[in-house]
Amino acid sequence: MKKHTLLFILPFMAFACSQDVIELDEPVAPDDDNCISVVQGSADFSKFIAIGSSYTAGFQAGALFNDGQNNSLPAILNKQFECAGAPNQFNQPSINTANGFNIFVTPNPVGNVVLGRMLLQGATPRPTPQVSGPEAIPNPAVNPSFIYTGSKTALNNFGIQAIVLGHALIPETGNWAGAGTDPRFSPFYGRLAYPGTGTSTLLTDAIAAHGSFFLFWLGMDDFLLNAAFGGDPTKAPLTTAGAFDVQYKMAVNGLLASNANLKGVVVNYPNIFKMPHFTLVAWNAVPLDAATATALTSSLANNYNAFLDGVAAKGLITSEEATKRKISYASGQNAVLITDETLTDLSPYMAGPAAALLPYARARQTTSSDILPFTAGSVIGTAIGGDATKVYGVSVPLPDQYALIPTEIMAIESARTAFNATVKAVADANSTRVAYADVDQALEALIAAKLMVFNNVSITPNINPPTGIYSEDGIHPNSRGYAFLSTAIISAINTRFGSTLKLTDLSKYQATGLPIP
Repeated sequence: MKKHTLLFILPFMAFACSQDVIELDEPVAPDDDNCISVVQGSADFSKFIAIGSSYTAGFQAGALFNDGQNNSLPAILNKQFECAGAPNQFNQPSINTANGFNIFVTPNPVGNVVLGRMLLQGATPRPTPQVSGPEAIPNPAVNPSFIYTGSKTALNNFGIQAIVLGHALIPETGNWAGAGTDPRFSPFYGRLAYPGTGTSTLLTDAIAAHGSFFLFWLGMDDFLLNAAFGGDPTKAPLTTAGAFDVQYKMAVNGLLASNANLKGVVVNYPNIFKMPHFTLVAWNAVPLDAATATALTSSLANNYNAFLDGVAAKGLITSEEATKRKISYASGQNAVLITDETLTDLSPYMAGPAAALLPYARARQTTSSDILPFTAGSVIGTAIGGDATKVYGVSVPLPDQYALIPTEIMAIESARTAFNATVKAVADANSTRVAYADVDQALEALIAAKLMVFNNVSITPNINPPTGIYSEDGIHPNSRGYAFLSTAIISAINTRFGSTLKLTDLSKYQATGLPIP
């Protein structure tokens, strides 16, 4: 068989030939004029604490790094709270690394190279991990400085990336004995709990900090991680609505019970499938020339489609399923070959002359109803072991973690809807002490408007600099995006507690940088 080399290029985004660069100032402490007319209302901001996951930690561009952490959502909020009595010192467990440790790259480190945050880079700009040093490795055996040695009770920010709600309630999350073996363990919480053999949990640590006002935004990773891994439960399970309801109420009610004067704000969860991470890779992301399409049709499509007709004729699958599974190739953009676990497993019938079809036991090509996470863009079109006849998404189905099928999308969205109902119910049940911030609505409004202007700065719901609110990973905001989210949270606080906090000035915070060579 003639071999054809397949070239895959991800059409990332189009940039204008020239753009004005906005000169930004670093956030400064408020002066007396800025604080005129600001009152705290019935809330006490004298010690603000935040409990959450990556959106609270300051995670952006695929990693937690110094600049992102310094411009975390809680740090931005605390800046606005200063006019209402908050101290200007906001303590976070500094990560002490310029580029951080990229958790979207697997494996990482790659040999001796540690990969960190992404930057837009290249002639066709795409998010490219930057090289970090050993100070970014989340392993105290090779990087002792990874461990946080300061006082936990002095901390304000208890945001821990890539943890689910239940992880905040158990000591195993910080127990280093489980490193590498226990999926409940997180080195990013372990660095606070080291050596982590006691009974502390993220929630008890936050309570011990004796806050006067809290932000609680845990729970997004209970569905986001599952979606980011293509709905693959072996990589990241989807938390059930029942488990989430019990855990969420336990956590927030535990906070409130710890201090009768404690008040705070809870935040709901936005539709992640409208974020760039889940929209940038098209369902028909495979470009083929005529010769390659003809070769694939002859070597694969004709054989597989004939096999499907045969098993359908024997009544082993319906004719409708056979039609759904048939694959085709043509010059131009083509659908991506994936495995759909809802299809009938045909492996028992793929023996003898049909044995070569075993990799396609549940194969079909994508339709516009499927979603390919951003990480799929780096896998589609890659040849397995350098063999140009075995190409992911073209002649070999993508691994499960790189594709979301309709049943998975529906399950994730159903979970998010149920989770949001729990968040709202808890806020309503504690209406004198808890504000409810509808970040979902704020982002939906931006998506509908396509462009909004705050403080003479335009923002858009995408990655594109200089207006996009998302960082280079397409799912976490950049610093200006976090500032935008803070406006929805501040508005909710003002409404609930009669405060007159000023909304964040978005022009004070950086957007995603322009591409570098």
